[in-house]
Amino acid sequence: MAAAFKFELVSPERILMSEDIVEVLLPGTEGDYTVLAGHAPDMSILRPGVLKIKTAAGKDERILVYGGLAEKSGEQLTVLAQRAVNTEGVDAAWIDAQKADARSALDAAKSDDDKRLAQTLVDELDTLRAA
Repeated sequence: MAAAFKFELVSPERILMSEDIVEVLLPGTEGDYTVLAGHAPDMSILRPGVLKIKTAAGKDERILVYGGLAEKSGEQLTVLAQRAVNTEGVDAAWIDAQKADARSALDAAKSDDDKRLAQTLVDELDTLRAA
């Protein structure tokens, strides 16, 4: 079994998750990447996307983040999310409502960066709906 390390997912309101994990796939702005125990110290910006987490207890978690920052130092990974939603139990209606909001943000976006982020969220919600 792979070695575990400490993971914390933090939103502006509170700590959403704090536990030992063995692996997490992060949606980085430069592409998705996996963090394992022993990963080199790293800091990266996250785009909207799904964190795919394997806990030390063997559970798989999928959490939708609306962007944020990830910092790996020592044997801890901290994700500071602008907003995060555990996808367990979300239904198609919720995803469709989030997608409508993201499309509105895309239509209202003024800068190329805002357009890109809004389109990324629309795409991630499409992927989540198909899963």
